[in-house]
Amino acid sequence: MKISDRPIIAVTMGDPAGIGPEVVLGALKSAAVYERCVPVVIGSADVLRRCMAECGIEGLTINPIGPMSPISPIGLMGQVDVLDVPVAGLENLEPGKVQAVAGRAADAYIRKACELGLRHEVDAIATAPINKESLRAADISGIGHTELLADYLNGPDPLTLFITGNMRIFFLSRHLSLKDAIGYITFDTVLDMIRRVNSAMRKMGFGSPSIAVAALNPHGSDGGQFGDEEARHISPAVEAAKGEGINAIGPVPADSVFHQALEGRYDCVISLYHDQGHIASKTRDFFRTVTATLGLPVLRTSVDHGTGFDIAWQGKADPISMETAILAACDLLRAG
Repeated sequence: MKISDRPIIAVTMGDPAGIGPEVVLGALKSAAVYERCVPVVIGSADVLRRCMAECGIEGLTINPIGPMSPISPIGLMGQVDVLDVPVAGLENLEPGKVQAVAGRAADAYIRKACELGLRHEVDAIATAPINKESLRAADISGIGHTELLADYLNGPDPLTLFITGNMRIFFLSRHLSLKDAIGYITFDTVLDMIRRVNSAMRKMGFGSPSIAVAALNPHGSDGGQFGDEEARHISPAVEAAKGEGINAIGPVPADSVFHQALEGRYDCVISLYHDQGHIASKTRDFFRTVTATLGLPVLRTSVDHGTGFDIAWQGKADPISMETAILAACDLLRAG
């Protein structure tokens, strides 16, 4: 679904009590966004107007596009096309606070974006941050964005990819405790992940991607001096992948693998658990790290920061991550 040669990107507003509305509005002041795509905000026109007034955001006009199908955005810079999703009680929203109505709204925006994606009315989804406490207050069962998207898009377990500069990080596990994440590392899970990452990277245009697998233990266990996960699970999985013709390397000690990836030694890295890769990417560039969710019927990209309740609706939030997420969706769509 395109206007001219620009893809349509559904931009969900995220938790409306957080910085989502503000960073979405800030991103849509970027000429680069409108040169590359047609962004359509999935959220609340009234909330956006309130946020604009409180944050002193000027130069934008809210353009509600109504519930018609297929959607008909204008796609002009300065006019923010908004598909209004009604949520009861949103008129009483309190910025900067965990509340059930915000959780219901965030969930409703994700659902609507997924519906549009499945109907091919949008080409990709770019998401502003949601708050897990607000979701729980609203009795939403999903753990986080990725799990909700997989549910609403009726897809398989997706791949999570972080992109920062020339570094690409995939995650073996996401929202698990550290103890459970370590238990999840087996020969089968690591080999399956290497295969899936190889396929994803090839679809992104890499002919024979070099895939580094991070080690779990300090110094890759130093020959078994501390931990044996490398010897029992990770190394055998890497060797099995090599036997299938995959350019897998590792396990590479985690204190060096990400630096080496930034130097260009590897096309991507498989992080074994949530924080192992998050710390590396966010230290490198907190605001321009983008999350991509691959393997679902609709591509999704996202900011990689939280709802920022402490600064919400104060005109302080930096929109660069939201802008980068939208542009990353354009890049990934073009890559295939």
